[in-house]
Order: sequence, then structure tokens, then C-alpha cells
Amino acid sequence: MMNVSLVHSLESAPPVTLFHPRHDDACSAVVDRGILVQSSFNTVCAIEYMKSHNVDPKVIERVLLHPDQRRKAPH
Repeated sequence: MMNVSLVHSLESAPPVTLFHPRHDDACSAVVDRGILVQSSFNTVCAIEYMKSHNVDPKVIERVLLHPDQRRKAPH
């Protein structure tokens, strides 16, 4: 028998998505600039740039080391 409170909490949990939505345009701009820094200089500079702007380390890793996993640009 399953605990009723567990079932209720699972039903009200947000859906799991592969990518989290962007928090704001400013963070998006920092990530875009970080990608530019990587292409203009190197990955270490891009990491330091994004870290200095408090970008989540998981986001930094994804966008710099796995470009195939980047979000698609809006058309």
C-alpha cells in the first residue's frame, strides 16, 4: 500500500525537463558572451568569465564543453 501523502506530493511535483528554463535575459547574455569569449580566446577564460558572473557550474560545463547540448537560438 502506497503512502497517500507520497502520491499527493508526486502528483503536485513539477514536470522533469532536460533543460531548465533561463532565469532572465541578463544571465542569458552572460552565457552568450562566455561562448564568444571561448571562441575568441579560450575555454579557461570563458569559464572564469562565467564564474565571475555567478553562472551555475553545470550550465558552464554544458555550454562550453558540450556545444551540441546548447539551447537553440530563437528564430
